[in-house]
Amino acid sequence: MDQQKIDLKSKNLEELTSYLLEKGEKKFRAKQIYEWIHIKRVRDFDEMTNISAALRATLKTECTLTTLKPQTVQISKLDGTRKYLFLLEDGNAVESVLMRYHHGNSVCISSQVGCRMGCKFCASTLDGLLRGLTPAEMLDQIYAIGLDIGERISNVVVMGTGEPLDNYDNLLRFIALLTDENGLHISQRNLTVSTCGLVPKMRTLADEKLQITLALSLHASNQEKRKALMPVANSYEIHEVVDACKYYFAQTGRRVTFEYSLVGGVNDTQEDAKELSELIGGMNCHVNLIPVNPIKERDFVQSDKSVIQAFQKKLEKAGIAATVRREMGRDIDGACGQLRRKHLHT
Repeated sequence: MDQQKIDLKSKNLEELTSYLLEKGEKKFRAKQIYEWIHIKRVRDFDEMTNISAALRATLKTECTLTTLKPQTVQISKLDGTRKYLFLLEDGNAVESVLMRYHHGNSVCISSQVGCRMGCKFCASTLDGLLRGLTPAEMLDQIYAIGLDIGERISNVVVMGTGEPLDNYDNLLRFIALLTDENGLHISQRNLTVSTCGLVPKMRTLADEKLQITLALSLHASNQEKRKALMPVANSYEIHEVVDACKYYFAQTGRRVTFEYSLVGGVNDTQEDAKELSELIGGMNCHVNLIPVNPIKERDFVQSDKSVIQAFQKKLEKAGIAATVRREMGRDIDGACGQLRRKHLHT
């Protein structure tokens, strides 16, 4: 991306208005251009037909309109899930997933190119972190998929490649643009942001008092097991992370989701379920049990169905809401980072 050019899709309406007023344009032009970008989701300045040719020429010279190009689209024969590999303007690639549910279309987006968190069961982190995505690059994953299927996207999950809170400022701007009533206007309540547990940023996010759902990738019931699976646990102890989740609920009134990937023989015993119940008991929370997606670079295996059901029952008996995530797109490189890795290493 040309660093000298203005990233127009990452600007809010106020900033766009200031820029156009400086150019001697009328204020209403900003609203027109903002709608072209965020509602009509045009891919080129020339598509802005109610803008003068002179202004379009200025925009082309001084600004960039971030548009992601689908390099690969895999469609699951099992459930219609679509996995996209998007090329970025600097030659990097990111993944996004479209999941169709009865309650609407949900898109899972990436927030970084790669990841530096090092979680043991995740393909996203195997090649390290290259950079954070701009707000426009996060937005356009959603815009491009919506245009591709010709349907509205109603739910967004920031749970693809990357640690969203490790790209905090861009994430916050992305949320503001996505939920802006002048744009696509997706409700904050229909937006989930995942984290592996960056405690200071979790608390800062809580203080924003947004109405988004916070999902913590917990994946273990005690500190030792979490350290073995997730290097971030060396920086933030498990009780410290759970306390940050309690703080998030206290500040926002939003129920926290705990993501728990079940790895066969590692964190799926009845003792694990008991420890987890004691760790988060009494919280207004929901546990999302995820049968781990095997990746060829690791030797983790999925828990047996009977083990998963027994784990879920143990939590429910302790009064904790728990569901098993429906597996989607298993036939199309379903795990985070797999499609990008395939692209990088071919």
